[in-house]
Amino acid sequence: MELPEMESMASAIGVSVPVLRFLLCFAATIPVSFLHRFVPGGTAGRHLYAGVTGAFLSYLSFGFSSNLHFIVPMLLGYASMVFCRKYCGIIAFILAFGYLIGCHVYYMSGDAWKEGGIDATGALMVITLKIISCVINYNDGLLKEEDLREAQKKNRLLKMPSFLEYFGYCLCCGSHFAGPVYEMNDYLEWTERKGMWQRTKQGFSPSPYWATLRALLQAALCMGLYLHLGPHFPLSRFTEPVYQDYGFWKRLSYQYMSGFSARWKYYFIWSISEASVIISGLGFSGWTDSNPPKPRWDRAKNVDVLGVELAKSSVQLPLVWNIQVSTWLRHYVYERMVQKGTKPGFVQLLATQTVSAIWHGLYPGYIIFFAQSATMIAGSRVLYRWQQASQTDPLKKLLVFVNFAYTLLVLNYSSVGFMVLSLHETLAAYGSVYYIGTVLPIGLILLGKVIAPARPARSKAQKDQ
Repeated sequence: MELPEMESMASAIGVSVPVLRFLLCFAATIPVSFLHRFVPGGTAGRHLYAGVTGAFLSYLSFGFSSNLHFIVPMLLGYASMVFCRKYCGIIAFILAFGYLIGCHVYYMSGDAWKEGGIDATGALMVITLKIISCVINYNDGLLKEEDLREAQKKNRLLKMPSFLEYFGYCLCCGSHFAGPVYEMNDYLEWTERKGMWQRTKQGFSPSPYWATLRALLQAALCMGLYLHLGPHFPLSRFTEPVYQDYGFWKRLSYQYMSGFSARWKYYFIWSISEASVIISGLGFSGWTDSNPPKPRWDRAKNVDVLGVELAKSSVQLPLVWNIQVSTWLRHYVYERMVQKGTKPGFVQLLATQTVSAIWHGLYPGYIIFFAQSATMIAGSRVLYRWQQASQTDPLKKLLVFVNFAYTLLVLNYSSVGFMVLSLHETLAAYGSVYYIGTVLPIGLILLGKVIAPARPARSKAQKDQ
């Protein structure tokens, strides 16, 4: 397709040419992933296909330099496994994150994203998580099984993957464009058609087509809503005089609608990536307990739209938003900061959110948003404890509603920083509603120290709260 045609097409849908190029390559991950099912040459052929197609789509989308940026942390991570297995996990974490931070500083991609541009930094973010998890799992292979958590036992690598396997894992069919992040062990079993991916006499089972169609329909709906709502709630409004003329409640409602509108863009992106991973077969995660059993496709799921928009508690948000990255942060940051025999607290939560902020980019808006999210979750936990300790049903229902309203308010207030990025715009937007989304969580945390009901015995299912 010639450049003039690209320009007219981009203009027709209201995006820049680089973004259109990315979207076309991103959509191409679906047929590319589908064809992975039929690649000849056995396991080696599938690894080669996964890596080469991912690199080729990166080249088409971002240019040749993108693959150079990807290969640097990939080589550093692999070298750490080869030469220093005992400390390879921490070495890869520091080097891969260090390289990502360097790219964040050099490209300052957030400014480009706000202006309708795009570069390879987003894809590098996903690859960084894949590299670190692979190397840490190889490091875990040295540890005694009784010292490991369940996730570590499942994901650890006793044998170092070959470079071909590692190459295919990092770039697999373009899944690094927007995730989801998945484990090396799962990738290897899927590629080798072992475990739950073992072929039956009837062929590849179960069929992914209905689940893929569902994800594509969800993507279409999300994009339609984003295109409809986005123009009505532009981020530029926060710095315009008309916003300053709004009253308190209208400013607060505008913050809610701007966050609500922006989220549909992410829902669209993650729905496309979900469709891509599902149709390859990698998204399969087992069978339900129903009769007859139905296939589950949770491995590809990165967001639960209704779970985000109707979350009853801020604690639920990491379980329904950017699910696979949240799982990565839990397994490779949060849990590993907890000493054996102790319980995690606010310090571990704040440190995990700080890592997430740095992973996104070194913008003040990101740092403030993730610091805010740590206090938001801590405040929600206080409400939950009061809810569990309440003696009357009406009071318990009231506290459930208060937690829901609190989550809705603080999430959308905090998300303004994630969207506008600059310190001045973030503080101006927060200040326009008297920092209500900052004061409320801190007030609840402090109040929770004063009104601290005895914690009831909790079931295992409740412990995540």
